[in-house]
Amino acid sequence: NILAGPLLKEKIYKSQWFGMLLGFIGACLVLGFDIGNSLPIKGVIAAFISLFAITFSTIWQKKIGNSTPLSSSNMYQAIGGCLFHAIIIILFTSPKIIFSQTFILAMSHQIILVSFGAFTILMYLIKNNSASKTVSVFFLIPPTSAIIAWIFLNEYLTFFDIIGFIVASLGVFISTRNQNFK
Repeated sequence: NILAGPLLKEKIYKSQWFGMLLGFIGACLVLGFDIGNSLPIKGVIAAFISLFAITFSTIWQKKIGNSTPLSSSNMYQAIGGCLFHAIIIILFTSPKIIFSQTFILAMSHQIILVSFGAFTILMYLIKNNSASKTVSVFFLIPPTSAIIAWIFLNEYLTFFDIIGFIVASLGVFISTRNQNFK
């Protein structure tokens, strides 16, 4: 919201600020009590860096690439991500791939659902919505991940996880709806 106003000339309403605050509080409720315990601090730092990166790239995409077709935007995102991770792998690890059924299934999931599906949806949202409304949806990632982990990995959902999901969902609803109060 801070950057979308001056850089993109978007009108940011009080309801969007309020919704973003609720979304942030909801995400913090889901994550906050696990930090340092079952959630490593390095992982939290990496998540915040990722959040800032995707926020800035959303604003940049909205500012300079809004006329680019979705398929081209998706390709540029994939190339950028591939190059970045290739550099990280070369600098910090010894590359090694074991082609197993698990590896092939995981890569298929990443390529088809994440790279093609999720990024196409993200590019569509950026193209057709304001940057601030698009970025607010990111606050649903921690609570949704907690629910998915509960369903598929038998992880526990705490009272704060459920409250965080409700608060984050309410915040995203408020910040993305068309009726805004000034």
